[in-house]
Amino acid sequence: MDAPERERYGPRARPLPFERGTDGPRVVLVGVDGSRTSLRAASYAAGMARRQGAGLVVVFVSSPAPYSGIMSGVVAGAVQQTHDELADELRAECRRGAEELDLPVTFLSRRGDAYTELCRAADEHRADLVVVGSSEQAGHRLVGSVATRLVRAGRWPVVVVP
Repeated sequence: MDAPERERYGPRARPLPFERGTDGPRVVLVGVDGSRTSLRAASYAAGMARRQGAGLVVVFVSSPAPYSGIMSGVVAGAVQQTHDELADELRAECRRGAEELDLPVTFLSRRGDAYTELCRAADEHRADLVVVGSSEQAGHRLVGSVATRLVRAGRWPVVVVP
């Protein structure tokens, strides 16, 4: 059973006219992937959203492994099941956090390239701020992490949480 792509938790967001860059953020978007740094980024973003009276958009992107095309059906199914279980855990945590913090939270589950999907979600939700965790992978120092690519895009203020 596929989970819905978008779920909303907590109180309704206050409808305000869109105006980028004034009076603090109204929409804080955070990318999560289950890593330690992404969970710290989610905590930071939730605190920022709560203090600013903003909505929080949590985006989980399931990125296919580079070798997924050559995996057997059984292995590919196990990888997909792992991603689905992680999305369910993150979704449940968002629901709990929305209730505890009395914070409007939107949870998005996407498939594809993390950078592309975070950009798309930030544009769709008119994010005033994008928060991500720093990469823990050594190879990203050479080819660039999602965080580096978001900063270089220059479309939103980006906070990178260590």
